Amino acid sequence: MNKPMTGRMTPATKHTPIFFVFVFLTLSVCFSVSSTKSTDPTPTPWPLQFHSILLMNYSGALEVIDLWYDWPNGRNFNIIQKQLGELLYDLEWNNGTSFFYTLDDSKKCRTANVEVGILRPNWLDGADYLGQEQVDGFLCNLWEKVDFIWYYEDVVTKRPVLWRFYTGRNAHVMTFEVGAVLEDAKWQAPVYCFQNKTETDTTPPMAEKNWFYEV
Repeated sequence: MNKPMTGRMTPATKHTPIFFVFVFLTLSVCFSVSSTKSTDPTPTPWPLQFHSILLMNYSGALEVIDLWYDWPNGRNFNIIQKQLGELLYDLEWNNGTSFFYTLDDSKKCRTANVEVGILRPNWLDGADYLGQEQVDGFLCNLWEKVDFIWYYEDVVTKRPVLWRFYTGRNAHVMTFEVGAVLEDAKWQAPVYCFQNKTETDTTPPMAEKNWFYEV
């Protein structure tokens, strides 16, 4: 059974952005071919809209992510609170545009333009089933996707419980509210993201090593 890598991470691996992960997973949905047996359980597709609180743990470095997923409107929002640190807003659109910004006096903003959008609800299609494991107090079905993410889903409720990434980062799912939608006004990036001084890149910013693109 394949397991998440537990070896020592190099500095480059340690700072791999979650943004890049999300892009990788999005592309993998397009090209992966299922190798699972017909009798194996399959992961539940994500609901079209949901809200989740995630506790991220990377070798003791903690973050809490307020995740809003909104497939019908082509958008995904990660509000990332670093432990005793910065509050970062990671706003992603299905046209490939992402904004990374703060709302404090620093008025930081960085944008990224990539060729893929947010994760599809069926992004786990083609994942390899590895059996059942007890994790975080729940009996879970476990799948592995292209040696990149290990996805644990509660056997009874079909809700996600834990996501392990190849970098060693773990996302513990604390809440999972199906159908919850963030009001439209909260999806607007601040005006300073559209000013000339805003930094724009065509590759995921390496400084942003937070959640969704870690897959």
